[in-house]
Amino acid sequence: MAKHYTFHREIEQLKKRFLVLGALVEDRVRKACTIIENRDLVLATEIINSDWEVDEMEIEIEEECLKILALHQPVARDLRLLIAIIKINNELERIADIAVNIAKRVQTISKDASLSFSIDYAPMSTRVLSMLKMSLDALVSENAALARQVFIDDDEVDELRNQVYRKVVKQMNGDPGHAAGLLNLYLLSRHLERIGDRATNIAEEIIYLVEGEIVRGEMN
Repeated sequence: MAKHYTFHREIEQLKKRFLVLGALVEDRVRKACTIIENRDLVLATEIINSDWEVDEMEIEIEEECLKILALHQPVARDLRLLIAIIKINNELERIADIAVNIAKRVQTISKDASLSFSIDYAPMSTRVLSMLKMSLDALVSENAALARQVFIDDDEVDELRNQVYRKVVKQMNGDPGHAAGLLNLYLLSRHLERIGDRATNIAEEIIYLVEGEIVRGEMN
């Protein structure tokens, strides 16, 4: 009985720490989306310099999961929970890395002061942030139906990226002198798309956690 109590106490502590990581990553992405619009280089530097916080927390959570697995050897749903946390933990760390890549991309774009062409990334940023929040909310509530909603938004994000690609290619044809800046501008859409993909991966793990069903690749 004491071992059972210890196991569930450790699981609850792990979940609380995991939710802190989720909130931290969501904040990073929101800031990254903000600097795409306002080119705030101070905020960009803050995102880059604070990346270590997410990295350290990701390592600590993975180590805690492995310790619980080794000590308690959980089965069934408890085992699925730990596996899901390990996988989602990795996805969150990678999402934070993408936020850093966005910040670095904005720094590079800002160096080309003569580049007047711009893309309105607000619709794509809003959609990606919604996907990330939805996936994290689905995790907290263990709601597979909510997780499945993320797949719908992923298709819309892909289409928005395609729209950016067409606009940038058209501009490159008429303004080859700014090819480097335009390429970086397009790559912002690739970074946002990748965050959407990672949010989709998180949604897949939640469905596995709740239903025990592997849906990877079946929803695209």
